[in-house]
Amino acid sequence: MKFSQTLLRWSAAAAFALSLPAAAQMRIEISGVGSTQIPIAIATFADENLAPQEVSAIIRADLTRSGYFKVVDAGQVINETASIDYAAWKARGVDAIAVGSVQKLADGRIVVRYKLLDTIKGTDVSSRNDAVSAPYTRAAAHRVADDIYEKLTGVRGAFSTRISYVTEGLVNGVRKQMLMVADADGENATPALRSAEPIISPAWSPDGTKLAYASMESRKPVIYVQELTTGRKWVVANEKGNNSGPAWSPDGKTLAVSLSRDGHYQVYLVNADGSGLRRLTNGSGIDTEGRFSPDGQTVYFASDRSGGAQIYKMPVSGGPAQRVTFNGPFNFSPRISPDGKTLAYVGQRDGSYNLYVMDLASGQETKLADNATEPSFSPNGRYIMYATGSGRKTLAVVSVDGRVKQSLSMQAASIKEPSWGPFLQ
Repeated sequence: MKFSQTLLRWSAAAAFALSLPAAAQMRIEISGVGSTQIPIAIATFADENLAPQEVSAIIRADLTRSGYFKVVDAGQVINETASIDYAAWKARGVDAIAVGSVQKLADGRIVVRYKLLDTIKGTDVSSRNDAVSAPYTRAAAHRVADDIYEKLTGVRGAFSTRISYVTEGLVNGVRKQMLMVADADGENATPALRSAEPIISPAWSPDGTKLAYASMESRKPVIYVQELTTGRKWVVANEKGNNSGPAWSPDGKTLAVSLSRDGHYQVYLVNADGSGLRRLTNGSGIDTEGRFSPDGQTVYFASDRSGGAQIYKMPVSGGPAQRVTFNGPFNFSPRISPDGKTLAYVGQRDGSYNLYVMDLASGQETKLADNATEPSFSPNGRYIMYATGSGRKTLAVVSVDGRVKQSLSMQAASIKEPSWGPFLQ
């Protein structure tokens, strides 16, 4: 299959009707564990019945989903001021315990207090005190889980981040494409955009306040940027031919886009307000799916200049392109890890499309998942979300070492085009 045919196949798939109920909730199934699991007890927080959601249950679910913790239900209520019998918890094989309480203020706000304790050393590790409006109780719980994850693994937690994905459902009896925004665990899903036409390739701005995407509402792909808080949107690229594949620069000032204005796809750069369009690649074939490196100095892209699609890179300032992938007939959809050390991509091997990662220093390639498209790194670089399945699509998450896997699905529904948002400021 030629690269142009592959590109058209994925474009057609993006326009395919998926039949999603608008109010469907995401269901998560977990398989596999990290190479080392940290045993931790999560106590029931004192007075957490005062909050709209059970704080300790959200924390347990987050840490369990990560695959890096062996989570133990403490089986009792323990607040952050209680005296802890460290020896007893150590005897139960628990390395750390999280305790806390919930308070409801007169103005309706919810205060979540928490403390993390090291049972081996018998010392306090961390604590938080968050006052939030009641609807944001889940966010406060996610921040506690983030703190635990970071203090015990040394890597920043990403439970309080958000994801986006595209689906389709009936709205007042009319089938609409929907660009959804949700918590990283799939909860609190809300539509950012409804359209009668396909919405393709959403991408988060570095500050998490905007999404760029391509929409077919003008009967051809046009690239928009939309503010999530106001819903205001504007056109970034509406050139002759197709406009697709937006990707943000790390400073949020520039987008890499794929345009066919000159007859075949090439990678262009454009300012976030739609001004200053300039061409980056000058291949004789198809160059597409440009993605910035974390330092903003390099753009990775897929190109068929060597025959089948392969991944290349070139300086943002221009210059010769350098080939990066060499295994297999097709490699495309490049995504760079937040630390710039790992390349994720979709590769064809033996007729199937799979998710691979490459260590950029050594060039070593590792397969993480079968039947995968549209990868997206978590902001801490520990996980990759992707779309999978034929027919009814689901989302899945895999750790970069391949040990931890999650399946995110909706009953009788398909979801695709995932994009994992940045750390919230």
